[in-house]
Amino acid sequence: MVRRRARLSRSGEFQRIYRQGSSTASRYLVLHYFKRSGGSVEPGPRLGLSVSKKLGGAVVRNRVKRQLREAFAAVEQELAHDYDYVLIARPAVVDLIDRQEKGDKGIVQAAVKELFERASLLKEGDTSA
Repeated sequence: MVRRRARLSRSGEFQRIYRQGSSTASRYLVLHYFKRSGGSVEPGPRLGLSVSKKLGGAVVRNRVKRQLREAFAAVEQELAHDYDYVLIARPAVVDLIDRQEKGDKGIVQAAVKELFERASLLKEGDTSA
């Protein structure tokens, strides 16, 4: 689980990452990332989530956010600690989460990890694909 302090919550933090950071995308997710300045107090990567109402009602959106936080927590140790990340869920991620809940274990985590690999953000060049 992502620590509460390690979450991005303010609009200004999101806007800074969107404007000054870089991004990469897949069919399921969009990843925006930005390297924090050296004087940052936060001791690890911070995550922000953006899940639109287009994906569904509050129950669906909260389920998507919970699954994305769990997937991020699984790859968090492999990430550089001085970055902020924003994951934006695309509508296709709901189908991916439904598949995972029906028995395809780990596919959301694999989609998140693949996105970080595509952006070359994993430490030590981890190539498990």
